[in-house]
Amino acid sequence: MSKILIIEDEEAIADLEKDYLELSGFEVEIENRGDVGLKRALEEDYDLFILDLMLPQVDGFEICREIRNQKNTPVIMVSAKKDDIDKIRGLGLGADDYMTKPFSPSELVARVKAHLARYERLIGTGVQENDIIEIRGLKIDKTARRVWINGEEKNFTTKEFDLLAFLAQNPNRVFTKDELFKEIWDMESIGDIATVTVHIKKIREKIEFNTAKPQYIETIWGVGYRFKV
Repeated sequence: MSKILIIEDEEAIADLEKDYLELSGFEVEIENRGDVGLKRALEEDYDLFILDLMLPQVDGFEICREIRNQKNTPVIMVSAKKDDIDKIRGLGLGADDYMTKPFSPSELVARVKAHLARYERLIGTGVQENDIIEIRGLKIDKTARRVWINGEEKNFTTKEFDLLAFLAQNPNRVFTKDELFKEIWDMESIGDIATVTVHIKKIREKIEFNTAKPQYIETIWGVGYRFKV
């Protein structure tokens, strides 16, 4: 039985959606506050989310963004706001569908079934989840080539990302600057290892709370660098 979380502050609407979905064989839970709904969405297992746009504490846009950062679970966003810009923004943040209130509960059920069927087909075709490294608040998505630190996404150049990902997937091993240059730039350093030093400095500025006392990339004086776990 598929499990659905409705995050909706209008209790009458949430209860109506819940009744129709349960009659169709789904297990349904409701949260009326955005912050509590977000916590449950990230920490518990659901097969689909129905997400209102206007919520107390945390709005639907932020909830959708956080869900999509961590999960591929289908998200149907619902709202009384009819502006195209809201629909575009919601879909741009990763929502799978956008329904404008008022809508027919039977239409909602139909869309829920369609999205669940599509998601199950994708899983069934062997679509693999992204290759992700997570260490103490640092999240590196190697597939999408994206990096977050404590939930905040940071922008990395190609070589900065390659260097960080390489060190993170080879933790507790010390690499010399020459080894790193050869690995990332695919050439002999020819004495120009300052490039590695500069890139390490830039990476630390983006992921370290205190660059003077790095918690991720450690300098081994006279040798090179090591990623600590």
